[in-house]
Amino acid sequence: MERVYMYGFYERLWHWTMAAGVLILIVTGFEIHYSGSVTILGLENAVVIHNVLAFIIVANAFLSLFYHITTGEIKQFFSVNRIFLKEATVQTLYYIHGIFRGEAHPMAKTRDRKLNPLQQITYVGLLNILLPFQVITGILIWSAGYWPSWGSMLGGLTIIAPLHNLGSWMILTFLVVHVYLTTTGHTVLANIKAMVTGFDDVEIIEESQQVRTMLGMKLKDLVKAVIDTVMKKDRT
Repeated sequence: MERVYMYGFYERLWHWTMAAGVLILIVTGFEIHYSGSVTILGLENAVVIHNVLAFIIVANAFLSLFYHITTGEIKQFFSVNRIFLKEATVQTLYYIHGIFRGEAHPMAKTRDRKLNPLQQITYVGLLNILLPFQVITGILIWSAGYWPSWGSMLGGLTIIAPLHNLGSWMILTFLVVHVYLTTTGHTVLANIKAMVTGFDDVEIIEESQQVRTMLGMKLKDLVKAVIDTVMKKDRT
């Protein structure tokens, strides 16, 4: 193990602000959606908190974007090399098969490359597609009482509200998977502790012969190997 200062103060501040904000948004959104049968904070309070937190999260996202651009940390999300798709496929195979067999992680985590390929794809999609989608649909729902013509062009609340709910369920699904994967470090709480203190105990991973062999395969053969593994698990 090697102790590395992996996450700076602002990265951790952004992460925990986003985490707390999203969790409260889900709770308040749940109460707003099921206001007739669920009472936690009261509908009026839930709406106010939901709207204020949405603004805070958007501001937090823009500040985070500014930080990542000015410090060069934006590379963590876009450091794509010529074997990126192969690495993503190998990582997929690890998550659906190797992790349950106690195999070593196929990708080394370093200060210069904190995210594996699947994490890069997930976070880029989450921050650049799903978050803006939720912001836009949320604004349209909020504006319905003031400027109903804005949302009527897209079918009104009968279309926009279910889309916003769908986005919420997708974010909740991400959170569940994300929290589960944080427990797969060398100890159950190691990854969470790293995001609190900034220091991460990183395993020194030497690329195994199996990983070298897989990265040397043609992409279509590698994808076939993943599919075969999944089918084999289904049969067992």
